[in-house]
Order: sequence, then structure tokens, then C-alpha cells
Amino acid sequence: MSELQKRQIQLEVLRYNPETDTAPRYQTYSVPCLNEWVVLDALNYVKDHLDPTLSYRWSCHMAVCGSCGMMVNGEPKLACKAFIHEYGDQIKVEPMANFPIERDLVTTVEDFITKLASVKPYLIPKSDQPVSAGEFKQTPAELKKFKQYTLCINCMLCYAACPQYGLVPEFLGPAAISMAHRYNQDSRDGGRDQRQEVIATDEGVWECSFVGACSEVCPKHVDPAGALQQVKVASTIDWYKEHLMPWVKK
Repeated sequence: MSELQKRQIQLEVLRYNPETDTAPRYQTYSVPCLNEWVVLDALNYVKDHLDPTLSYRWSCHMAVCGSCGMMVNGEPKLACKAFIHEYGDQIKVEPMANFPIERDLVTTVEDFITKLASVKPYLIPKSDQPVSAGEFKQTPAELKKFKQYTLCINCMLCYAACPQYGLVPEFLGPAAISMAHRYNQDSRDGGRDQRQEVIATDEGVWECSFVGACSEVCPKHVDPAGALQQVKVASTIDWYKEHLMPWVKK
């Protein structure tokens, strides 16, 4: 414990239990911690030693599962990547912005799941091929076109940072659209036309105002803002081909 007492922080946590509270409130915990701890370690200390009723999501503690997304001092962060030494002695922790609170730091994410499913985030083969026909091979250049977008861990930090999603809940959002772009860029995929029906719409990519906050908070450097701009370019080319150059095949 002597090592832990080298640093004492005040962890201000938003609490809300819909069964007992009429509105969210803040509760402050005094947490002894090591300087190499992350915010998730501090929350686990609170859960284990101070208040077992505190609710939050986490799993891997390795920035892989994407479960522990929350607002740390007003910025969307993975709690397992928010190092204590990067903050002062008072740290405010809140649930992710732009999502309904389910309890304490746990948010309701069904809206994101529905939107992600709507863009068909999986390979749709160009043609049926028996297993005996062998692999669908790709060149390194073909893989490079979409590999960056495969790094998304669905942490939803980009949604918490996106002002358009906060203003227009119907917006598909950065992660769903960039995942659609990932498969549209895959040389093995034949489902682009189906996805374009969903993403090349007012509620889709054209709602994006290119603030770029989604890419700034992405813990895996997926660059969803860049993906959305590429989708806009591709969709514009589709429109020109359809309306001004109908003789040109997509």
C-alpha cells in the first residue's frame, strides 16, 4: 500500500441508477494509485475497495475489446489507455457522450449495433465458389487498400466525439460507414451496390460535415474521417456516371 500512496487522486464519477435516481449525479472517490495506472485501474480500485455498486464495462485491459470507452475529462477515451500520469490530481469520468445512459458509466449502444448491421459489414462474394476452387487470393496492394479500416474495434469513441451524431441521431456515423468502406474496397467483395443504398444518403455519408473529431479520438488510428471523404468521392463519381455518362459501367 505504501507504493499506492505515492499518488492520491480525486476520481469524480458520474453516477445514475434509473431505478432510484431522478437525474445523474457526481460522486467523488479518493483513490491511492501508482503513476503507471490507467483510469480503468482506478475504477477497479473503487469497485473492489470503495463502492461495489459502481457500474462500467471492461474486458481485456489491452485496448483490443473496445468495451471501456468513456469520457475522461470531457474527451472520449478507452479507460485502459488513459494513463493517470497524463492527468492532474482530479479526474472526471463520465459515460460516452451522445448515447443514453443505462447505468453509471454504462451506455445503451443498440442504435450503433443497428446501424452497423445495416451496412452489411461482411464479405458478400461476387459469385458462388465451391471450397474445392481454392482461396480468394489478393495481392499486397489489394490488401493495403482496406487494411487500415480492419483495425476498428467498435469502441464507439468516434460516435461520442462526432457533433453530427449528437445533433442528428439518424446519422449512420463514422464507424458504420468506414466499415462499409472497408468491404467496398475489398477485391473479394461484390456487395458495394447494396451498401451504397444505405451509406450514400442524407442520413449516411452526406450528413458528415468533416469535423475530423472521429479520427482524432480513434485509439487504433483507423481514420474514419478519411474513409468518409473517400466514400463521398466515390458516391459523387457514381452520380456523374449514372446521370451524365449512362453509357459508362460502374
